[in-house]
Amino acid sequence: MTNDVSLGIKYMLFASFLFACMGAFAKELSDSMSSIEVVFFRNVFGVLLILASIYKSPLVQKGGKPWLLVFRGAIGFIALLFFFYNIAHIPLGEAMTFSKTSTIFTAIFAFIFVKEKLNIKGWVGVFIGFVGILFITKFDGSSLDKTDWLGILCGVGAALAYTSIRELRKYYDNRTIVLSFMTIGTIGPIILMTISEFYTNAKYDFIFATFVMPKSSDWIYIILLGLVSTGAQIYMTKAYSVAKAGIIGTISYANIVFSIFIGILLGDKFPDIWIILGIILIVFSGVLVSSKKD
Repeated sequence: MTNDVSLGIKYMLFASFLFACMGAFAKELSDSMSSIEVVFFRNVFGVLLILASIYKSPLVQKGGKPWLLVFRGAIGFIALLFFFYNIAHIPLGEAMTFSKTSTIFTAIFAFIFVKEKLNIKGWVGVFIGFVGILFITKFDGSSLDKTDWLGILCGVGAALAYTSIRELRKYYDNRTIVLSFMTIGTIGPIILMTISEFYTNAKYDFIFATFVMPKSSDWIYIILLGLVSTGAQIYMTKAYSVAKAGIIGTISYANIVFSIFIGILLGDKFPDIWIILGIILIVFSGVLVSSKKD
């Protein structure tokens, strides 16, 4: 791996902007369809692109961990369901901040399951991150809103997916790992939307929702969603390939800043002081945890 910090930062900043745009397009689509359907369109586009890539350049891998591959795809799909539901129901910056708590949980899961060492700085980062979660959820000891629970579970699910990738990359081509996630993320919504034709429950509207035929104007957002999602993945991968992970992981938090301002343009309120403090603590936590090896 080369170590071009300047280029890596530029790649990650662009990827972070594209991820924020992805959230914006998903939020716009959520006005006329369920978050489950948005997840379907976000993934089906990626499946087609990856299959085209595999056709052009066949996979080279040894395999051997099919159930872990399925687990990565399923848990990643669940995390994405929760993430897109929050995008539709809370300010974009807050939804993105919840998703970035995955860094905190990844450090814990890697310590437990992969036996990665976590030094004092890393543990301090984990603690600060949990304090940040308390601020952003405004938890007062009584209860959390549904979007708070889904935001936290989104971070946990993404962290489990990222932790499994550390093992899977020893056995599979990266495209296979991403394809497992996007394939399950395409089939899963179809199953859930089919079930929803016979059973619905407002309490579980993040799981059950019927299919709605997109309007002609929606197709523009669907195409843009697929394009920016794919572009974000490409430039994020490029960033990690040319600079240290700790540096790139830190820069990735620019995603939250981009999301806050794009969200305001879409009509979100500017975050109050408690949410701002929570965001700052979660970002600081992520910086500490991400840089623990650098």
